[in-house]
Amino acid sequence: MKTVKIYGPGCKRCETTETMVRETAAKLGVAVEIEKVSDAKSIAMAGVMSTPGISVDGALVHAGGLPDAVKLEGWLQG
Repeated sequence: MKTVKIYGPGCKRCETTETMVRETAAKLGVAVEIEKVSDAKSIAMAGVMSTPGISVDGALVHAGGLPDAVKLEGWLQG
């Protein structure tokens, strides 16, 4: 199971990112546990300077804007 954290204040892009992660994981048959992190201090401590941010299994893989669908697949399969 992959642990995915989505960093952001809960904006529309953050919600869309969560939907993308869920749909991509379902398409790939990858089990994911998603945690949403909205606390500004926690977001900054994770190194996310622009939201939404995504970490997979503890590694920050994306920050700022919607993730690229192909890259998202790679992060979840890796």
